[in-house]
Amino acid sequence: MTKTEGPRPGTQHGLQATGNPLQEPAIGQPPAGVRDLHLTDSVSSARDDARAQGGQAGEWMPYLPASASPHCPPGVDPAALVWAETVAPGGYTHKVLARGSRLRFDDPTGDACAHLLLFNALEPVERLNVADTQKIPWQAYLGVNHPLLSGDGRVLAVVTGDSSGRHDAFCGTTTDAWNERKYGDARPEGPSPSGRGLFIKAAAKHGLSRRDLPPSLSFFQGVRVEADGALTRQGSAGPGAHVELVAEMPLLVLVANVTHPLDPRSEYVVGPLRVHAWRGLATGPDQERFTATPELHRAYLNTVDYCEARGL
Repeated sequence: MTKTEGPRPGTQHGLQATGNPLQEPAIGQPPAGVRDLHLTDSVSSARDDARAQGGQAGEWMPYLPASASPHCPPGVDPAALVWAETVAPGGYTHKVLARGSRLRFDDPTGDACAHLLLFNALEPVERLNVADTQKIPWQAYLGVNHPLLSGDGRVLAVVTGDSSGRHDAFCGTTTDAWNERKYGDARPEGPSPSGRGLFIKAAAKHGLSRRDLPPSLSFFQGVRVEADGALTRQGSAGPGAHVELVAEMPLLVLVANVTHPLDPRSEYVVGPLRVHAWRGLATGPDQERFTATPELHRAYLNTVDYCEARGL
């Protein structure tokens, strides 16, 4: 896939200049614009015009097939990919993944912030529980082998790789009210969308509403709790960090790539986020993390019991 080219010399907002450049319209005439460059005056013209756009590609997009991704993770066979996408700054994405899938997030610029929600894809009433995700492993800070648990005592996913170490399970994501106060705009299609607003859009595509959305986790922008209880932002680990997860159950994954609530910058700053997933196996009893602690062992037993009863 190729990236969309920026405006060329002699163009305005990416529109090609011609012998009759865009001008102010005559009185009573509609303004000239992109639609004036397309022939859609008949069904056949509209069809031909639409097909002519087929070879174009955007900078922020899913790659179809996933094996066409130009950013395939090291050591992964491109043919095994089931999801490959570059999420725009201020963008969102969503996907249903099979049990055992590997999911990887990459922060190429050091300014991404992957806000994450997970649901049991078979019964979305079971969803990520941030409190249990901190409580059950007796650890509030996310890292390798940290389970992401549901409120039903099952492991939705587990962190299997982490080169960042800068994550957050305290603050959740931004809201419309927060962004309107800080940036002056929170519209999903605007210059500074909120994470909550984008999650609502992603959830709606799977029949869920705002009432189905729990607090989220975020990767690549760290937060620590001080002795007096104050939350301190650590920021990013820098360009090139990644996080990998294993789906221990069939998952509905919602991701919003937006600023962190504690970002001190007055501007809305967020970088692109790369997402890849490929086929794999869920954690088994022969792996160390399955029995790492009594609490985690019980959570894995609950997970295996649920999945095996459904033939997964």
